[in-house]
Amino acid sequence: MTTGTIVLEGGATRGVFTSGALDFLMERDLYLSHVIGVSAGSCNGVDYVSKQPGRTRDCMIHKEKEYDYYSGIRKMIRKKSLFDMELIFDKYPNELFPFDYDTYFASDMECELVVTNCVTGKAEYMTERKDRKRLMRICQASSSMPLAAPMVNIDGTPYLDGGLADSVPIGRALELGNEKIVLILTRNPGYKKKMTTRAAANIYRTAYQNYPALARAAIRRNFEYNETMRRIRKLEEEGRIFVLRPTIPPVSRLEKRYDVLMQFYEHGYASMEDRYDELCAYLEGR
Repeated sequence: MTTGTIVLEGGATRGVFTSGALDFLMERDLYLSHVIGVSAGSCNGVDYVSKQPGRTRDCMIHKEKEYDYYSGIRKMIRKKSLFDMELIFDKYPNELFPFDYDTYFASDMECELVVTNCVTGKAEYMTERKDRKRLMRICQASSSMPLAAPMVNIDGTPYLDGGLADSVPIGRALELGNEKIVLILTRNPGYKKKMTTRAAANIYRTAYQNYPALARAAIRRNFEYNETMRRIRKLEEEGRIFVLRPTIPPVSRLEKRYDVLMQFYEHGYASMEDRYDELCAYLEGR
């Protein structure tokens, strides 16, 4: 195991790019000592720590209708969620695509999953080393998109998608103090988020009127993301971090087509394969 931190951005189904990249690393038995995952990156992160290449890919890319986790608008109104969270975070890990809890809990790797505290509007970096159900609850909270999924209660506190408060936790990675940081993004180079519109801001304020700090975090998210990207570019130019990004157009965050998702997954795998020697040189300080 190599001392260093790997940071995994979210992006819903864009996370299949990360899955491909991590599958290549796992096949090469390259593991870093610290993992920070946010949103879909949390799902990728736990499968990296449990050393299960192909698992995230199989959970996210499939043709079988019974494995479809996308609820659709009609079911969303009834279930108050765009995704079938019970399927993803209960049946998937415990029945359909078994998660190796034993390997995960026994691992020497530290794994932090980013969630947004709905009361404070701040990011929290959660870990779980013993409780299976709590681990999946944290993953669910980290992946619960605002307006598209209900809040997830953990230890008496409501949480949502970690990307609301810390979309790309490079600052957290720097705080850990590891000299080597590997960042896997799911957007193309130069991508910038458009500023939140007044209409969108009003929707957040109305939807989360009882959680004003959460609404503010949601409204400021795009600004904070772009500031983080500027910081990342500077760190990359200085040679302090290693960044892997897709170089083909990314899939939409709600993409369902098997062939399209598989192509993006394979792009992640090939991208990491192409830059593997460069990554090893970075990690070895060459």
